[in-house]
Amino acid sequence: MIAHLRGQILSKTPNAVVIECGGVGYELAISVATYTELGERGSQASLHVHTHVREDALLLFGFADLTEKRLFEKLLGVSGIGPKLAITVLSGIAAERLAAAIRGGDHATLTRIPGIGKKTAERVVLELKDKLDDVAAFAAGSVAAAPTLGALEEDVLSALINLGYPRPVAQKAVQSAAKDAAAGKDFEHLFRAAMATVR
Repeated sequence: MIAHLRGQILSKTPNAVVIECGGVGYELAISVATYTELGERGSQASLHVHTHVREDALLLFGFADLTEKRLFEKLLGVSGIGPKLAITVLSGIAAERLAAAIRGGDHATLTRIPGIGKKTAERVVLELKDKLDDVAAFAAGSVAAAPTLGALEEDVLSALINLGYPRPVAQKAVQSAAKDAAAGKDFEHLFRAAMATVR
């Protein structure tokens, strides 16, 4: 099994990267968080890898952070969650916030993630709540430092990410727009204000 890759970035998008190692190009599915950590095309990259084997395919999933990989693999253990949904989940919320939401039984936060409905959120909490000890320290340190967003800000953030903006850029734009009273307190005004900031 491939567990780690280091090489030159041949191409990258918010959901995939091709890394050349020893003359072979490996395509890996990635989260938006990992995308923002990668350098530009031609630069060197080092990724932790999860190899997913199916009857009809061998799929590689890359992670800039080992904690994100561990959380991805724990999500795969939840019934009804496959690798594509797991990587989508990690693109919709930062790994540390996801871990905190699961440990805290925060169904509201989980159901705001694309692809996660009420029943899936309940299953994730039930099956993983007591199995995140290896990410607990990371989550506790990061969540304390991360500014919390309200439901409206989270919706705008999700919309920006879906448009292809990297999460850190989108989050900064939303936080900046939210401080401006002229942005208003409804989705359309806040979204337009954030879009103006992100550009």
